[in-house]
Amino acid sequence: MQVKDANKHRRSTALFAIACFVLQIAIAPNIGLGGGRANFAMLFCGVCAMFEGGRAGVVAGFLSGVLFDLVSTGPFGLMSGLLTIFAYGLGRETRNRFADGLVATLSTFGIGSLATTFAYNATLVLMGEDASLFDLLFLRTLPSFALTFLIFLPVAYYLVQRSAKGGGVGPGSKGSLGKRGGHYDVRGI
Repeated sequence: MQVKDANKHRRSTALFAIACFVLQIAIAPNIGLGGGRANFAMLFCGVCAMFEGGRAGVVAGFLSGVLFDLVSTGPFGLMSGLLTIFAYGLGRETRNRFADGLVATLSTFGIGSLATTFAYNATLVLMGEDASLFDLLFLRTLPSFALTFLIFLPVAYYLVQRSAKGGGVGPGSKGSLGKRGGHYDVRGI
């Protein structure tokens, strides 16, 4: 008999959220490349959206964006709106996207995070924080994207390997159902 432990998933998500929040406050401001900083809120949002999708991903995107806005010097609500759109784009299929493989996972997150980082920094330029297109692209957007993508790599590798082992990691994963069959399986008759 297999028992699904829903609280185990909630605990691991809560621990991941706390770890990303602490890293966003403690590590991200101190380690940078040019004018760019790693965005742990985007990491959390992307993992939740690709893991579960749907409403849970959008709510995670909004809440992580609000926390990012509270600890950053940018305008309040900008990153929360952008991460909500980012999470909607990544999680609109409402399935475990880590089961697609590492290349598909990295390309999906990479395109979305680059677009979100560019939109955030372009909005800051339009508001008058920077005046140069060079600063926008090469000193803020690309370094921020590179650092965020680097912190996503080990998380993505772990989750892709975990979902490939067969247990699945989220709703809609092929994990154990792919091996045993579904609820209405008639292969054993």
